[in-house]
Amino acid sequence: MPDPERPEGPGGYDPVGPRPREAVSPTGQGGAMDLALEEAESLEKVPGPGGGPGEKARSLWSDAWHQLRRNPVFIISSLLILFLVVISIWPQLIASGDPLHCELSKSQQGPGPGHPFGYDTQGCDVYTRTVYGARASITVGVCATLGAALLGSLLGGLAGFFGGWGDSLLSRVADIFFGIPVILGGLVFLSVVTSTTVWPVVGFIVLLGWPQLARIARGSVITAKQNDYVQAARALGAGNARMMLRHVAPNAVAPVIVVATIALGTYIALEATLSFLGVGLRPPTVSWGIDISNAASQIRNAPHMLLYPAGALSITVLAFIMLGDAVRDALDPKLR
Repeated sequence: MPDPERPEGPGGYDPVGPRPREAVSPTGQGGAMDLALEEAESLEKVPGPGGGPGEKARSLWSDAWHQLRRNPVFIISSLLILFLVVISIWPQLIASGDPLHCELSKSQQGPGPGHPFGYDTQGCDVYTRTVYGARASITVGVCATLGAALLGSLLGGLAGFFGGWGDSLLSRVADIFFGIPVILGGLVFLSVVTSTTVWPVVGFIVLLGWPQLARIARGSVITAKQNDYVQAARALGAGNARMMLRHVAPNAVAPVIVVATIALGTYIALEATLSFLGVGLRPPTVSWGIDISNAASQIRNAPHMLLYPAGALSITVLAFIMLGDAVRDALDPKLR
């Protein structure tokens, strides 16, 4: 039956075309709102980049993980770090010998059957010591990074959030620590320590490492607290603790994670440097830095003594730096 409100063309031709199926939705005001069914269904779908149905919006962390899973640098470095962590916890999985068992009769002998890396000056198996040396280096790197990140994030976050005289005091204290040369500070601080464990070295690295992370955390918190959602939470009556934990910290922690991941490899290299100078880890602790120091004077006669522990140290530091670069690329929207 023709619609009196819709004009028809000559011969009954309808220029508008067939009318779509209609859905009537009550307005609550005594009338009705006509909405085409196809149009209502299209409103529920957000078109994606390719024109098809869109995906659910991802958060910063889920989007970063989505990119990291497709980054070969992240995959390779993660597998290598996982292998290093496993052998540092259970070195006997790939090395059945004792790193402290030495035979002077085999001093500086080259690689042979059952001993692929040869022997050092004391007649100790270089392969076994290289495997067991991962435990000290990984322990120092992980513990120092966690300590510096926690202390720096706490102090820098509080200073950036509250500001005032506390912020100024933290900045001046950080400037003092930035002015201390790392190697010279290690020679002075660790030369008076007689402990043979890793904890004095961890404490020294945390002492000089927290200002960098505190400055990163401070700047990130200052930027995050100026966002609209933080101001809205403050207007709704949220307290400082709630705003800090629920709104500011989750959105300010990404730069700290990136810098801490890269710094972990640097801390491992710093431990090896201090051990090489004789003020870091000391025997009987097995460390790559100690082995490199012992092999430095015999590099012409027995280069294998230096090659393998130095190579293991370089690969470990490179793996953590590559991991930090991959995490930085995933968490920084400007680099995408």
